Amino acid sequence: MAAASTNSFLVGNNTQIPKSTSQSLLHLTKPNTLTLAGKTKPVSVRCVSSTPQVQDGATRSTPTTGSQDRVFNFAAGPATLPENVLLKAQADLYNWRGSGMSVMEMSHRGKEFLSIIQKAESDLRQLLEIPSEYSVLFLQGGATTQFAALPLNLCKPDDTVDFVVTGSWGDKAVKEAKKYCKTNVVWSGKADKYTKVPSFNELEQSVDAKYMHICANETIHGVEFKDYPVPKNGFLVADMSSNFCSKPVDVSKFGVIYGGAQKNVGPSGVTIVIIRKDLIGNAQEITPVMLDYKIHDENASLYNTPPCFGIYMCGLVFEDLLEQGGLKEVERKNQRKADLLYNAIEESKGFFRCPVEKSVRSLMNVPFTLEKSELEGEFIKEAAKEKMVQLKGHRSVGGMRASIYNAMPLAGVEKLVAFMKDFQAKHA
Repeated sequence: MAAASTNSFLVGNNTQIPKSTSQSLLHLTKPNTLTLAGKTKPVSVRCVSSTPQVQDGATRSTPTTGSQDRVFNFAAGPATLPENVLLKAQADLYNWRGSGMSVMEMSHRGKEFLSIIQKAESDLRQLLEIPSEYSVLFLQGGATTQFAALPLNLCKPDDTVDFVVTGSWGDKAVKEAKKYCKTNVVWSGKADKYTKVPSFNELEQSVDAKYMHICANETIHGVEFKDYPVPKNGFLVADMSSNFCSKPVDVSKFGVIYGGAQKNVGPSGVTIVIIRKDLIGNAQEITPVMLDYKIHDENASLYNTPPCFGIYMCGLVFEDLLEQGGLKEVERKNQRKADLLYNAIEESKGFFRCPVEKSVRSLMNVPFTLEKSELEGEFIKEAAKEKMVQLKGHRSVGGMRASIYNAMPLAGVEKLVAFMKDFQAKHA
């Protein structure tokens, strides 16, 4: 079989297409015809450009798939990713930077992937201004696995951990930690259906607490810490899964920051842990090797095969956030989107309602209900027809929820707000 030159693609019947006419890949397998240099011949096309499409014997130009083909995805996670990041990954999917292979095919110990994971860490450190005395770990298992890993690594069975519970995820963290240490819930918002954050002065902390755990942004209930408590004893640990890299954070205020990547910085499958180095190396004897921070730190997150493609995607997102101007600029954009949506809810005069106390409403996850709850199903259905999807609230609370993470464009929120006003006009 003839080999394609470095300046062409090879399709069926050994026909070569110059690279200058091809930019990305199509999934075409049926026999067709190809017109090239004035000559027409039948070919079986496997990998050709999406720019020149062959139809009825003629070559027609079609633009790369873009915004016009995509919905506004308000899912809580996995969530929408930046379009330019997806297109960049698409362009490099088949042959990453001339390596002759996809990122999905690389050895995690090869020089190509090492350059990817090292740059991802470097860019994340720059974004969050992570001090040198902190390690960055790229792990697996989601934030839920960290509910067990944290007490196993940071305390002994007789140690006490304080918890501030502002939603479902904080509650789940307590239940898991109970298996490996003593727990003390210093405050819970359950009685108020998780709609507020406590005054830090009223927290009755344990005198011997090893650390205090919070969930910085509760994805389900839409409650977000705007400031952080200072533990009287020990250090602060935060689950930042749903507001990770959405705004600047003073990492030095925390012993550990952790979160799943699938909401704000990548696809599902990657868990990021930022941990102060002096807290590593004291795991309980029963700690499984895959949950031991010391193992992962000593092996630079490469003890076993990591979620390579997910880490690569996170790296592309970090690059994108830096190119936007960093997290201060990202926060400004997020605030604008959130203000637009919350103002629309308030201006509806009760037709739409957000149960969360105004001072702690999340910039990322906006839960809301309808005054006429029987209309909620219709709202979700009609929104989907307008290419706005995943607006149904979490099964545990109902209603609606719009997750407006970093990658949700302002245009998506503007379209949702316009739809809400039209819906109210029809049904008020």
